[in-house]
Amino acid sequence: MTNEQEGIDIPVICQQCEDPPCEEVCPTHAIYRDKTTGAKLINEKACIGCRMCISACPFGAPSVRGDTGEVIKCDLCMGEPQCVEFCEPKALQFIPATRAAMQKKRASAQKYSESIKAAESIAGSQSPNR
Repeated sequence: MTNEQEGIDIPVICQQCEDPPCEEVCPTHAIYRDKTTGAKLINEKACIGCRMCISACPFGAPSVRGDTGEVIKCDLCMGEPQCVEFCEPKALQFIPATRAAMQKKRASAQKYSESIKAAESIAGSQSPNR
């Protein structure tokens, strides 16, 4: 996610939600859970590129690959996340999520999403073009 006004890039990864809103809105059921890793994956052949998953995700995790236009998201590197392996300060860990932790993350993401929308709304209403 990029906050263009502040010039800040914030890496956003898929939280692998237990009941993911991205999966719920997908009209072709292209999003599914990998039985081995538990990651939510996108079936590229089934994905029609409607981007509804991007709109539905409270974390903003799915994105569009610039060179191909395909929708992409973290797939946990097939159970061996490279971000965890190469994190120099060892600040990242790959651990199974609990239902309680996922609910807290989702609630937190929803609040964050609402605050961003509110700030954008206020900024838009104060624009001299209006």
